[in-house]
Amino acid sequence: MNGLTVKLGFVGTGGIASFHIKNLVQMEGVELAAFFDTDAQRAQKAASEHAGAKAFSNLDEMLDGSKLDGLYICVPPMAHGEAESKAIERGLPFLVEKPLGLDRGVPEEIARRVAEKKLLTAVGYHWRYNDTMAEAKRLLAESRTGMALGYWMGGMPMVPWWRVMKGSGGQFVEQTTHIVDLLRFLCGEVTEVYAAYALRDMDRQVPGTDVPDVGTVTFKLASGAVATVSNTCLLPVGHHVGLDVYTDRGVLEVRGNELKDITKTETRSVRNVSNPYYVEDEAFVHALRTGDSSRILSDYADALLTHEVTVAANESAAGGKPVAISSGAKEGAGA
Repeated sequence: MNGLTVKLGFVGTGGIASFHIKNLVQMEGVELAAFFDTDAQRAQKAASEHAGAKAFSNLDEMLDGSKLDGLYICVPPMAHGEAESKAIERGLPFLVEKPLGLDRGVPEEIARRVAEKKLLTAVGYHWRYNDTMAEAKRLLAESRTGMALGYWMGGMPMVPWWRVMKGSGGQFVEQTTHIVDLLRFLCGEVTEVYAAYALRDMDRQVPGTDVPDVGTVTFKLASGAVATVSNTCLLPVGHHVGLDVYTDRGVLEVRGNELKDITKTETRSVRNVSNPYYVEDEAFVHALRTGDSSRILSDYADALLTHEVTVAANESAAGGKPVAISSGAKEGAGA
């Protein structure tokens, strides 16, 4: 590393990459040096917006020729694997966007290799970086959780790969994964899932759609608590996204912009002030610069546990039976 300057590269320069780029350019001592995209024009456009940056049409050339300190991997679910593998081969730390893939195979292999290399990683579960999360965890530590209800109720992102299972893995894997991760972060590990999905209308609205547009998943947790997370992408309006946790002291309503603590005597709201994407990016840059990864709240190994839960939900919906989560069962045995 050149002094305190952190040189970063991007694999993928689409919508989610732009969130990170906007944050990183505000940070002192961060250089956006290299951009790769399967769309060469898009990579060139991204590079042209940053002094000294280069666009690449060959990923190996970028990784071998740019002297990067860290890599952002911002690709659709079906495209995961190659960039992570090449980063691991070179011992290059990376932040990868969720979900980790379409199924179990590629993410489990990447996780194994990351662990072998003891490689610094981060995963884009930005809800964990909301200001209110520490307060939510504090309140839940003082309570006995009975159950939780989660929601992602809205419309369908109109990008072609999202509408097909072989592109996105479906709404539960690609989008509702944030709520599943929030459930794990606040309430502990999942031991079993039982899912019911259906495709009710979006194949009529957008021919060629095969992702289910409604679904409900029931969870058993290692703690003994239960939960349900439901989603839909058939609505013409955004409706409800968040997690409600029911405890012996009241209700915690967790939303993207606030936490509401409802007890017998009062209802108290705590607003998020910080941009969680910025806090997430700052944690990764800090780790690259100092080696201190304590601010990273989701690394690859932890994110794999969330991914396995969402994939198990898909398997349950397809097979019509409950699916056990081995990692959650182990957590329960040790609790």
